[in-house]
This record gives sequence, C-alpha cells and structure tokens, in this order.
Amino acid sequence: MYVRFSELDGARIGVWGAGRELRSFADQLARRLPSARIVVAAFDSPPGEDVRDALRAPDVRIVTAARGRHGEGDGGSEDEGGGERDAGDALVAALAGCDVVVRSPGVSVHRAELRAVCDAGTPVTTATALWLAERGGEGVIGVTGTKGKSTTAALTCHLARAAGRTAELAGNIGVPALELLDREPADVTVVELSSYHTADLEIGPQVALVTSLFREHTDWHGSEQAYRADKLRLLGLPGVRVAVVNGRDQRLREALSGEQRPADAVAEGAVGSGVETIRHGVPDGWDVLAGGVALRGELRAVSAELPLRGEHNALNLCGALSALEALGVAPPSPLSTALAGFRPLAHRLETVAEHDGVTWVDDSISTTPESTLAALASFPGRQIVLIAGGQDRGQDYGELARTLAATGANVIGVPSTGPRLLAATLDAGMPSERTMAAGDLGEAVERARVLARDGAVVLLSPAAPSYDNYRDFEERGERFKALADHRAPGAR
Repeated sequence: MYVRFSELDGARIGVWGAGRELRSFADQLARRLPSARIVVAAFDSPPGEDVRDALRAPDVRIVTAARGRHGEGDGGSEDEGGGERDAGDALVAALAGCDVVVRSPGVSVHRAELRAVCDAGTPVTTATALWLAERGGEGVIGVTGTKGKSTTAALTCHLARAAGRTAELAGNIGVPALELLDREPADVTVVELSSYHTADLEIGPQVALVTSLFREHTDWHGSEQAYRADKLRLLGLPGVRVAVVNGRDQRLREALSGEQRPADAVAEGAVGSGVETIRHGVPDGWDVLAGGVALRGELRAVSAELPLRGEHNALNLCGALSALEALGVAPPSPLSTALAGFRPLAHRLETVAEHDGVTWVDDSISTTPESTLAALASFPGRQIVLIAGGQDRGQDYGELARTLAATGANVIGVPSTGPRLLAATLDAGMPSERTMAAGDLGEAVERARVLARDGAVVLLSPAAPSYDNYRDFEERGERFKALADHRAPGAR
C-alpha cells in the first residue's frame, strides 16, 4: 500500500527537513490539504522563523531537540544528564505518532532516529514519492545514476518534445514533482531521482534508467555497498516495466549480474521480476561509435552534430533515446535537427571564457574522480591545466593520478583534497614541475593563467564535492566563471 498525497487531508503529517522539495510540499499542503495537522521536527537545528507561515496549516506543532531552545509541545525540554537524548527520543516519539512522515531528501534513511520511526510502524516518504504514488508511475521515466542523470533527464525531455509529445521535467532539475499536480498530465514525465530519493521509494516509474554507478555519498548511505543497493533498488520497484542501463559501465554490469565479490555485491535480483532490461552503449542498441551515435550499427548523428562534448555525454544521449523508445516514443527525425536546439546544463563541461588562446571550462559538477576522468577524455590532443580539490569524502585518486601522470597535463590542487591528489600524482610518476598547490580557487586561476599555453584548456573538474568552501557546486562554478572572466574583485 502506497501513501498518496490526495489521501492525507485530515491526517497528522510529520515533516523533517527543509529545502526546495519540502517548500513545494508545503505550498501544495496549504492549498490541497487544509485539514492536515502538521508536526515539524528539527533534530539538528531550530527551524526558521517563517516555517509556520510557509506551511500555512491551521494546526502546526514545532518540536526541536536543539540545546538551549524550547520547542512547542513534546521534545523541547532538557533535563540535567541526558537532556539532548531525552529531547531526541521525544522527537522520535512525536514523529512516530504521526500518520506519515515526509522527509527532505537530505535526511538520510539510515539515521537511527528515522529507523526508529519506521520501526514504530509509521510510513516515511518524500514529496517526490507522494507524487509518484499519485501518478502510479505511468508515463514516467525515472533517471538516476552517480553521474549524468541531470544531463540525461534534460535530453530525454527535450527529445520527447522534439518528437511531438508533451513532456515535463521534474525532480532534482525542472520543477519539484508535486507541482505537476497543478498541470495536465504530460505524455512523458521525466523525473531525475537521486539515491536520496530511491533509498525508500515504494513505487517506481514505468521506465527506470541508470546512467552510471560508482562510489559517492557514502556519508549519507553509510557505505559504498549501501549506496549501490539504495541506488539500484529503483529497478526492482513495483510499477517498473523497463530497466534501461548503461552497458559500458563496468560496476553497473557487475552489480546487476552478480559478478562482484560477495562483500561488495548488490543483492541479486536488483531488476524486478518481469521487467525488461534494455542496454545502451552496446552494438545491438543505441551506441557510441567513432563517428557519432548509432542505432544497431547505423549512424544516426555524427559527432559534430552532438550538442555535448565527450563520450560520456554521447552515452547519456544513448540512454535518453533508449528510455524514450522503451516508453513507445520514436526518436525525432532527423535527430541532428532535434539536437541542435538542446542547451547544455550549466557547470557541466561548460565553456565560460575564451581569451588569449585559452579555453576556460567549468565542470564543477564533477565531484568524483570518475567524472573528472571523463572530463579529461573530452579534450583529446589539447594541453590541460586541471584545477581539482574539494571536500574530502575518502576519494580514491589512484586511477585519476595515473591518468594525469601519463599525459602532459598540469594539476593545480586546491583545498581540501588537492594536496592528496597532488601526492597521488607524484606517486604515479608525474614530474613535480607539473603539479602545484593553491590556497583557494582565486590563487589557482592565477596560477593557471601562467601555466596555460595558446590552445590550452583550463579545466575546473574538482573530483570532490564543494561543501568545504562553497554552498554547492553551482556557487563554486559561478566563482570560477567570474575569475575566468576577469570579473572577480578578489580571491577565495
């Protein structure tokens, strides 16, 4: 039994977290569920002063475990010796007493408090899951993967419209899924789903697409194995009829075939019973050839016609085309004309400046070594000055370091992981004169100006998240763009 948004009027609804998705939920709540009773839980920090106004429900109760603050109702008090623990227990009890808890995707399902709520028998869901349950997954393409999901989702929506279908883009990009309740159902709805969504999703999309699978978000999931399992459970959910997977991704192949060592393996049967599996990046499907993108060996778009740089993006296009065909949507013809209107997403191999013979490329979205490797491969034959480094999540820089050492690239390392990447490149045999440390992105850009020769590419592809110094990868990318454009007043 799935929790449906339309069935929640009059229910006691627990809310944990904040952010774009829950703000959309609050708006829908006020307009569609006027009799709902709300319990807002703040485990980590007090809620904003405007939380009650945002929810706009007549019955809103706010409980908090933050030290030194008193919430309304249970959970706000502290006692000597174990006060925080008691407040936390009271918060769990407050949520467990609800009919359903709607969590922000940023709240990990692996948190002990959330597991306790589930153990008490209270359903836990997300706003996106509520919409999927309402829609039943029909006509929906769900796109997930460690990298490439945003680009693939955007391409899928664009090509569906080019093929003459009505299409909507929702989830991590596009509009929050619940906002689609205000619109007529589209022929095709493309929803980008992070592992934060798929970890407890109860009903899946008609077509589930997985772009790639490698180490990421271990802090949220607890381990690489849990991350993979949470990501791939999308393929086994009720409602999924077709699984579209990248046939070139080794980890994905191993995970779905049971080839991994038992300690690392995702449970067999990740693809649901009766679900058709379609692979792209293979000769008998949509594939990438030396000359462009082909369907079963027949070239459909030459490389010069592709709107995105790099083989990985050509594979993303193959995934989009495969997913549309799985939904019964024929690719637009000619494909080259349809692709000409696609606008690349920001911070994904985005050329942000060209001057003095040097191309400046923002790939701030690359938060893993694997995605940085793909970025490097997108500029064959050109001198690369790589700026890399960011939040330390225990990244393994071995393969990236070996690739950098084998090329003529220069590497500028920025905090926090930059020094570790530089050390790995030196261990891999890179000459020390090709490595350089910088204290921040501003200093890195100035050093890159000195190193880059005519025809070179200065590439920001950090191989690490941004949260040690920036709000998110977008802010990091915008900072780089300003510096590359000579518009930044200072460095940071």
